Amino acid sequence: MNKIKTVAVVGPTASGKTALAAELARRIAGEVVCADSMQIYKKMDIATAKPTQSEMLGIPHHLVDFLDPKEDFSVADYVRLAHGVIADISSRNKVPVICGGTGLYIDSLTRNIQFAQTCSKTDVRGELKALAAEKGNAYLLEMLREFDPETAERLHENNLARIIRAIEIYKTTGVTMSEQIRSSRSGGSPYDVCMIGLDYKDRQKLYERIDLRVDLMIQNGLLDEAKEVLGENNLSTARQAIGYKELAPYFRGEASLDECIENLKRSTRRYAKRQITWFRRNESINWLYPDEAGSFEDLVSQAEKIVKDFLAEED
Repeated sequence: MNKIKTVAVVGPTASGKTALAAELARRIAGEVVCADSMQIYKKMDIATAKPTQSEMLGIPHHLVDFLDPKEDFSVADYVRLAHGVIADISSRNKVPVICGGTGLYIDSLTRNIQFAQTCSKTDVRGELKALAAEKGNAYLLEMLREFDPETAERLHENNLARIIRAIEIYKTTGVTMSEQIRSSRSGGSPYDVCMIGLDYKDRQKLYERIDLRVDLMIQNGLLDEAKEVLGENNLSTARQAIGYKELAPYFRGEASLDECIENLKRSTRRYAKRQITWFRRNESINWLYPDEAGSFEDLVSQAEKIVKDFLAEED
């Protein structure tokens, strides 16, 4: 079977993935497939750094801004939808360009991980949500660690939806998520993937970009967006997005705005570190460094050469 040649642009938040992916797609007749677990939601624009129309450069962007924040959405849901999108893009002789920082989405998609079908046990899910509300997310993460330490190690305590999902899978199937992922890889992937990773040799420069991005988010209306999202009922997943939960103490009168903004910057920097750790485990990524490239055009040229050489290779 001929594999679909696919490009992926990965890396930490604020590294410049969105701009690079759009420009690459423009140059290689591609279309972008979003791989961000929060950019999928409607209404959540500023906090998630969702690409604007101008940033998209007229290139179709798929799996972004399509889901109501009240809807449940799993990794398995993402993989199923992304497979369909990529097949459609390829059928039109376009190149799929996956772009995002959610490592679990990208790995599950490109490695063709098959997720076992589990019965939706709303009583189990409800009990776990109630337990998290009573004892905290960390309590559930430790519960998961007891029977699936591998998955627990990959997840942060703020990622409550996936912690609950991993526990739910085990409780409904008797098989841990990590075991499920390992057994599913034997089928092989339908994709031949060229991965471009963005990172900074001088990590401080990345952190400065993160701090600047947060300041711009505040200027562009993040407070109003956060107030609206936090005020909605049944948006537990959305509330976990970086950019909302850090501002909640300000709206409750428990902390000053400056304190919350600083906490948001710190949380984002920590998230970037976790993203880098995740992607650095993948030895097939071609790493590029914007702080050494000289200019954005130089960076694009480096990525374009790697990608065009890859596309020219025979299957």
